[in-house]
Amino acid sequence: MPGLNCYSCPAASGACPIGSFQSVVGSSKFSFSYYVTGTLILISVLLGRFVCGFLCPFGWLQELLHKIPGKKLSTKKLKPLTYIKYAVLLFAVVLLPVLVVNDVGMGDPFFCKYICPQGVLEGAIPLSIMNTGIRSALGKLFTWKLAILIAVAVLSVLFYRPFCKWICPLGAFYALMNKVSLLGIQVDACKCVSCGKCSRVCQMDVDVVRAPNHAECIRCGKCIGACPVDAISYRYGLDVSAEKLPLTADKK
Repeated sequence: MPGLNCYSCPAASGACPIGSFQSVVGSSKFSFSYYVTGTLILISVLLGRFVCGFLCPFGWLQELLHKIPGKKLSTKKLKPLTYIKYAVLLFAVVLLPVLVVNDVGMGDPFFCKYICPQGVLEGAIPLSIMNTGIRSALGKLFTWKLAILIAVAVLSVLFYRPFCKWICPLGAFYALMNKVSLLGIQVDACKCVSCGKCSRVCQMDVDVVRAPNHAECIRCGKCIGACPVDAISYRYGLDVSAEKLPLTADKK
């Protein structure tokens, strides 16, 4: 599965790429996961972070939680937190499973085991409900992961997609390829009136006029719907000639 979908879920037919990658790099006979990495690169080039916007079940859950009525907080002043997910990708997904191993050379899938809330939501909770043996074996690790899940759920009500923005290593991988993906956003300089509506409606805090294919863009299309002159559109292919606009959007 291209999104964050835990294979421990009883109903899962496909695994999360991060879990698949870690099952290889953490093995006793280390071999770089060319198959999974190649598949991730292919998906990234074809779609970019469109996967985050439309194909990830945990992103969808955050969207639903954010629709709960109540006070909503902006993340514009918290942009430095977006770099955390790259650190998670580098250390928790790649380096630690390779470098921190036990006596037989096995490394833990650090992200899946200690951080990812999707594993608890899709795997641990359903399995513990179905099986009394599993339920009796739950311990501190489950409590820790459940606390992360609850924290993400609460933050999702207040902030738009906090896990996607700040923590998700899969989103970080797709973000690295976002600017070169075939599916992107383009701005027509001849039509744009620099009203700034596109940037104001963007909940991923992207300046659409200056950087329509920013690493944080999830291709949700809200900027396209907000444009009063139809200057913004999806594009698919290598032609990015209409992407850059030498104008500054009005921030009023």
